[in-house]
Amino acid sequence: MQTQAGTSPAQPLRSALIVDDHPLFCDALSMTLQAVSGIGTVQTLARLEEALDWLGNHPAPDLVILDLNLPDVEGLDGLVRIRTAARAPVIVVSSMADNRVISGVIQAGAAGFVPKHSQREVFRTAIETVSTGAVFTPEGFVDIASDGGDGPEIEDALARLSALTNQQARILQLVCEGKLNKQIAYDLSIAETTVKAHVTAIMRKLGVQSRTQAVLIAKKTSFSSFLPEAQKQA
Repeated sequence: MQTQAGTSPAQPLRSALIVDDHPLFCDALSMTLQAVSGIGTVQTLARLEEALDWLGNHPAPDLVILDLNLPDVEGLDGLVRIRTAARAPVIVVSSMADNRVISGVIQAGAAGFVPKHSQREVFRTAIETVSTGAVFTPEGFVDIASDGGDGPEIEDALARLSALTNQQARILQLVCEGKLNKQIAYDLSIAETTVKAHVTAIMRKLGVQSRTQAVLIAKKTSFSSFLPEAQKQA
């Protein structure tokens, strides 16, 4: 296993939020967390929006475990949004353990990445590592964020997206789906003028002049930005 050294003594982790849409995995992971750490309180939710709503109405957990492949989010946008909302370390779990995906996850501010097929001891080590402020990555990981490819562009896109509020991020997601302001207003039960104001704020924060440019920035954080060409075409 690989870690990037932390600078703080270990902080006790007593509560966790698991966001994953597979009930059996959630149950197994919940038991694992309680067995290998001091975490005694675990909340499980299946969708990003449910998690964001829950975080807005409950004390922040000490740790978030997030599956990248959720039904209501694509790519790293979910990680950026939940990290901002939780203000707690986020460990990403995913069956997509390609070096590019892991590098993107770490660039987006995750405290660690654990492949879903990992043994219990790997989760124990990850939690112990994160509790010290260090970043955990799985055995065999090679950081390719600085390989001269799209890393800097993706990092810039993530930095801009992290400036959005949860509502703005949700609206941008709907814009990416091709929905018009009227449709977005209906979906979110808000006034169309409010949507227009949010879209203007989104473009300002992203430093763009059009909806199309905003969509392009969002697309830079999709899974396809991190996968090798062979996997994109599979």
